[in-house]
Amino acid sequence: MMISTRGRYALRVLIDLAEHPSSGSIPLKEIADRQEISEKYLESIVKDLVKAGVIEGTRGKGGGYRLNSSPDRINVYDVISLMEGTLAPVSCLEETKSPCSRMSDCRTISLWKGLDEAVRSYLSQYTIQDLMVRESDGYDYVI
Repeated sequence: MMISTRGRYALRVLIDLAEHPSSGSIPLKEIADRQEISEKYLESIVKDLVKAGVIEGTRGKGGGYRLNSSPDRINVYDVISLMEGTLAPVSCLEETKSPCSRMSDCRTISLWKGLDEAVRSYLSQYTIQDLMVRESDGYDYVI
């Protein structure tokens, strides 16, 4: 499984908004500059976040974006699922698919279900608030 830039950048946008709460609505240009991400690319990402109700957008002078709820209520699994569409390791486990006709005889379904649950469980234990805390392990890696 590979999380795309859409998923990773969505998390960065949400963390950025959470770290600047007193600023009210934050213009997308400021977020793009701080995160070193194309403003044009971020437009499509924030559009999906607004549509899902994760953030709120305001147009015009003084416009921008802000979180619709506190950072501790925004679940990482939900954000990644929103941006990626599915995190299922195999197509037969996608929620929108009808059950596979071979599932009852499938020798690997328990493997894929376990992997799916492990990913879901792991990502679900984190919120945007958790990601705001900087690790002091010496790494400068940015998602």
